[in-house]
Amino acid sequence: MSQQSLSEWDKARNSESVEPPRCLSLTIRGPWGHFRRIEGNIVKQTYRIIPRTTVAGLLAAVLGIERDGYYGLFAPGESAIAIEPVEPLRTMNMPVNTLSTAAESMKSLNSRGKISIKLPDPTKPRQQHNYEVLVDPAYRLYVWVSDSDQFDALHQMLSQGKSQYVPSLGLSEYLADIRYHGQFEVENDPTTGVVAVDSAVPNAVDRVIPDTETRCQIEESPAFMQADGSGRTTTGFTSYAYNPDAGPIHVRDPDTNIVDGHTVMFV
Repeated sequence: MSQQSLSEWDKARNSESVEPPRCLSLTIRGPWGHFRRIEGNIVKQTYRIIPRTTVAGLLAAVLGIERDGYYGLFAPGESAIAIEPVEPLRTMNMPVNTLSTAAESMKSLNSRGKISIKLPDPTKPRQQHNYEVLVDPAYRLYVWVSDSDQFDALHQMLSQGKSQYVPSLGLSEYLADIRYHGQFEVENDPTTGVVAVDSAVPNAVDRVIPDTETRCQIEESPAFMQADGSGRTTTGFTSYAYNPDAGPIHVRDPDTNIVDGHTVMFV
């Protein structure tokens, strides 16, 4: 890290909550999205606000970081992310026919050759699952990581319109389009009283001010993960309050920042 980056990081780390000195801003969108809720259900339901862990995975795909290799980069205190829905959050149920991937349902191709692959046996009966999917989802993201090399690498990749792996909105077939807005200074916003917040409001549900003209919904989703012997484990969650119509919601005495004219809250 440069001396300037170290001083910025020390300042952020010593505060009660991370307030990044600067951040990258981008909008991700697509015709479909599905961020599967961890609760078990016959209908595979989706979170409305893209989970922080999914944002981390998408940005890791841009950087080309392998699965389970990016959790430290986006760990608590090492990163800050704000999420702003920019289109109304609409869902529909979509029935999907699938094939089992259990070992007994897989079929080997070219089993006698040097290279052999296994695919679901197409002669087996299909199983139908109902997926709740987001229709035309779009989110503006504000992202900072303390690792200055990775921060600069992400800036370069986004500014050039490149990605090492194909970014998606939850499922691999729901491809994401990325529009990069640039790098911005993060302004501290010590305003007290009731503030209109553009982003989803993390971990401050009790401070949301009800408004008969504004809809407000709440959901809790995974925020942080770490690798373990069998893969990965969720280590933290965030409760978000948000406006499903993609407008601001009013919050009393929030810990907000201003980025490119938008009032946002980082986690």
